[in-house]
Amino acid sequence: MVRVAVADDSVLLREGLVRLLGEAGHDVIGAFGDAEELLAAVNGMAPELVVLDVRMPPTFRDEGVRAALRLRTEHPEIGILLLSQYVEAVYAQELLGAGAGGVGYLLKDRVASLDELDDAVTRIAGGGTVLDPEVVTQLLGRRRDPVAALTAREREVLQQMAEGRSNPAIARSLTIGLGAVEKHITSIFAKLGLEDSSSAHRRVLAVLTWLDGRS
Repeated sequence: MVRVAVADDSVLLREGLVRLLGEAGHDVIGAFGDAEELLAAVNGMAPELVVLDVRMPPTFRDEGVRAALRLRTEHPEIGILLLSQYVEAVYAQELLGAGAGGVGYLLKDRVASLDELDDAVTRIAGGGTVLDPEVVTQLLGRRRDPVAALTAREREVLQQMAEGRSNPAIARSLTIGLGAVEKHITSIFAKLGLEDSSSAHRRVLAVLTWLDGRS
């Protein structure tokens, strides 16, 4: 039996998870509609594993994975299972890099049975790693060549970003207009799969992706 806390903004999915996990023999000690409620309650619950959606209120962008990363820092003993409709390769890579184990990322539509969910919960709580094959595919694709989709000019702009230059400084260095720099950066974010987010700095993530490709 694993002590589990669940966070998902969908009432039906949240209550469904509570029921399924209970039927599998686990102790669901808390169910929350957003990540902040979960984080506020963690210290008093001491879960062994937390199940989170990736996108939750208020912006429905990355609140769940941000909460997961915070939990990995503040409570590394707690296992993390991201259960989502979406593959967020950048955040998956960041989460996997934040600890040695006890982490999983599964797609809701591809969890085919209660046994599969039970197995994932048990393995993650025991320090293992469980990843959906589609998540693995996208992570491997990023590692092969994370900037392959960029044009030559976009790679120049990204390299300048990695060197710490501001947009006006990039424009002067490459002898192009500031508007052109901004358009290139927008295109870079899109091609690297970096969605707009109030909590994740896309410029930093883009630079990290560039540096990872150079290592």
